[in-house]
Amino acid sequence: MPTIITHPAVPLALGLALGRGLISTRLMWAGVAASVIPDLDVIGFRFGIAYGDAWGHRGATHSLFFAAALGCAATMARRWFRAPAWLCFVFVALCAASHGLLDILTNGGLGVALFWPFSETRYFFPVRIIEVSPLSIRGVIGERGFSVFGSELLWVWLPAIGLAILSRFIRHKRAT
Repeated sequence: MPTIITHPAVPLALGLALGRGLISTRLMWAGVAASVIPDLDVIGFRFGIAYGDAWGHRGATHSLFFAAALGCAATMARRWFRAPAWLCFVFVALCAASHGLLDILTNGGLGVALFWPFSETRYFFPVRIIEVSPLSIRGVIGERGFSVFGSELLWVWLPAIGLAILSRFIRHKRAT
């Protein structure tokens, strides 16, 4: 998995690209939360849930179904987010789905159960370019951590920032 620090790159880039006129600050923070919530499944290790189980790491909480469920939950808070229900659903669901989609690009782990509950098959993308992060804080500190952060910078942060800036530039050009 990419580190917990990198999963928010997608909602932050989307929010910047779409602008505050569309994505309120509250909705942005909901998207950031939705992008990291799937990794709460690591708590299962403490309760004896095996990595490869449906509710294990990169299982149900990393699925597109779970992302849609978070999107549905966001629609209930649409007034608080100051956004239409459809936008709350789409933005939060995309941000949550981005978690599993980034994880399928990593070079480690058991894959992601993208289509749970319909299938427990775990998937990787054919090209796995992101260095997998250790599951512990201790594992991220040191030389391995620098390698992981460098990989995330190259394959996630720089493209996300570049696309956000390009989108803002295009929007600005259309407005003028």
